[in-house]
Amino acid sequence: MKQARRILYIDDDPGLCRLVQKSLERQGYRVATANTGDEGLALAAAGGFDVIAVDHYMPGQDGLETLTALRKLRDCPPVVYVTGSEESRVAVAALKAGAADYIVKSTGGDFVELLEQSFDTTLAAVRLQQEKLAAEQALKSSNERLQALLREVNHRVANSLQMVSAFVHMQARDVTNEAAREALRDTDSRIKAIAQVHRRLYTSDDVESVAMDEYLAAIVAELQDTWSTPSAPRPIRLQADQLVMKTDHAVSLGVVVNELVSNACKYAYQPEEPGEIRVRLAGKVPSGFRLEIEDDGVGMPAGAKPKGSGLGSKIIHAMARSLSASFAYEASPAGVRAVLQAA
Repeated sequence: MKQARRILYIDDDPGLCRLVQKSLERQGYRVATANTGDEGLALAAAGGFDVIAVDHYMPGQDGLETLTALRKLRDCPPVVYVTGSEESRVAVAALKAGAADYIVKSTGGDFVELLEQSFDTTLAAVRLQQEKLAAEQALKSSNERLQALLREVNHRVANSLQMVSAFVHMQARDVTNEAAREALRDTDSRIKAIAQVHRRLYTSDDVESVAMDEYLAAIVAELQDTWSTPSAPRPIRLQADQLVMKTDHAVSLGVVVNELVSNACKYAYQPEEPGEIRVRLAGKVPSGFRLEIEDDGVGMPAGAKPKGSGLGSKIIHAMARSLSASFAYEASPAGVRAVLQAA
């Protein structure tokens, strides 16, 4: 059985209070009345009401003062403001003070009907607002669970890739063929570049995009540790805008950086010769980028093919296609400059 709604009606007119109480109780409401603002506040403070009606003109504490005091109560129900004045300023003042609705008190028999309609409208609005808040909270909770799940997935992927990297590294140490060993080292480096993305995703509040300056800094640090030796250091200088990319685009760009920097470390300088590599990533309006990787090494004759097996070149062009970007080698005063550019 539907529970009757509890109404508190505050009005200094005892006769009107009795009329409202009897009329509304015939409609199934439970009605309490008060003849002063203080009395109404005391009843409201005890709680249990679904809606309160307050008359404007009352001796001592008037309706606006009573409304202001009611709004300070914890979990105050919606308040309908009642006035015998047709002046709009009274209604505006009541609404600004926090009233949910207002009606003009009339001398005819339709006042109670108008009051009941206002109660129904107000309670319906409250119910809709509560449902909206509940739906928003449910959506927020769902999103938080999804975010946590995605972070956990990225954590596990990063751990799995780290394990695969360790296996490849172990295999490379046991292989005697130098070409096979180099191929395994390159594979290990590619795995680490991808793992870096997932490592950043599970430690970030944003699991859908990657801060490229931080991501490339991590890749560059690993490459520098891999290719530098005391006799032939390979300092890698990074200059990157604070560019944010979607995860799949970040992976593609990270793989390109890994390939091009590794090539520069291997082929731009003699094995025992020190040499610097520079990496620059700049964002372009509205959503493009320009990646440059440059060295001061032996250079590459015009039309010459990159050294190595050619697999790295195929990977670079595949990643460029996934980014809808162009790739080319540009003229450089010394060494080689590779450019990946998206409009």
